[in-house]
Amino acid sequence: MSFSTISVIGLGYIGLPTAAAFASRQKRVVGVDVNQHAVETINRGEIHIVEPDLARVVKTAVEQGYLSATTTPVEADAYLIAVPTPFKDRHEPDMVFVESAAKSIAPTLKKGSLVILESTSPVGSTEQMAEWLAEMRPDLSFPQQVGEAADVNIAYCPERVLPGQVMVELIKNDRVIGGMSPVCSARASELYKIFLEGECVVTNSRTAEMCKLTENSFRDVNIAFANELSLICADQGINVWELIRLANRHPRVNILQPGPGVGGHCIAVDPWFIVAQNPQQARLIRTAREVNDHKPEWVIEQVKAQVADCLNATNKRASELTIACFGLAFKPNIDDLRESPAMEIAAQIARWHSGTTQVVEPNIHALPKKLDGLCTLAPP
Repeated sequence: MSFSTISVIGLGYIGLPTAAAFASRQKRVVGVDVNQHAVETINRGEIHIVEPDLARVVKTAVEQGYLSATTTPVEADAYLIAVPTPFKDRHEPDMVFVESAAKSIAPTLKKGSLVILESTSPVGSTEQMAEWLAEMRPDLSFPQQVGEAADVNIAYCPERVLPGQVMVELIKNDRVIGGMSPVCSARASELYKIFLEGECVVTNSRTAEMCKLTENSFRDVNIAFANELSLICADQGINVWELIRLANRHPRVNILQPGPGVGGHCIAVDPWFIVAQNPQQARLIRTAREVNDHKPEWVIEQVKAQVADCLNATNKRASELTIACFGLAFKPNIDDLRESPAMEIAAQIARWHSGTTQVVEPNIHALPKKLDGLCTLAPP
């Protein structure tokens, strides 16, 4: 069955570029989002997020009639769900958006439909999504019921792109395809090959889910090592940058660079999904998360020490000093503030500092609620 119409549920940092990629290959794509502003913006041929090269692709696709957006799901041959999967207060995954998206498309499914979950999710989420769909559509058969003879094919395919390079990596990077049956994997691979230049690597849905969590947990653990080194070196009076440069001269050592923490909706979140399901076994992964989550507090203490030194050297009052925080997004050239350690650093400094705290972020036009009233935003 060909893919005449493709529907992407969730038009955020992953969903919109994915929809644009399909539309750029002259496929009819209908994007669905609950955000009316996002829908209206896209239908004007504009974008509501910052991502290099995306605006051009969306504008062309809308003008040519291949891309449109709506708040209500429509019948399609393939559905890709790319909605947020945050965690709750106790770092447990919250699947409410995936459940809502799945149930919203259920009435439009037909025999031959393909449903792909792209949202980073705990192991077993694809199977759970299939159960939600089956409950709402008892007239159709699903892979968990009849295997390869299912009316509706279900698969998991995680994104693995770098913010700021999404439009390149979306096409070039290999994709892990985890179908609930070999037929599901084959159909999902066929869909992605519409725009994908990388390889489709096939496995089952549970392994594909764990693969995405593993990739980001691996990176988080390695970042935590560098961040922990920076704490140790500061205590020992050692330049951590020089230390890492020297250590990396070893042919089998490649230490990452330390930073203020870890941000974004992947690396700062995904490891908790593993910890939530396997708390006894995931001790290293949990510790890495704790190390990286603690780093902003250390940065703030360094700022306080520098401010104290400045006041002693200049005989000024704290209220006369302006502290500038350069950068709020967790990566350059994007406007994504999710889980950014810079947000917490700026907020805590502003609450502590009696003078002005100014933030500089050229990719946003207004302060987020967390900083509104605490800081001033420098003009771009």
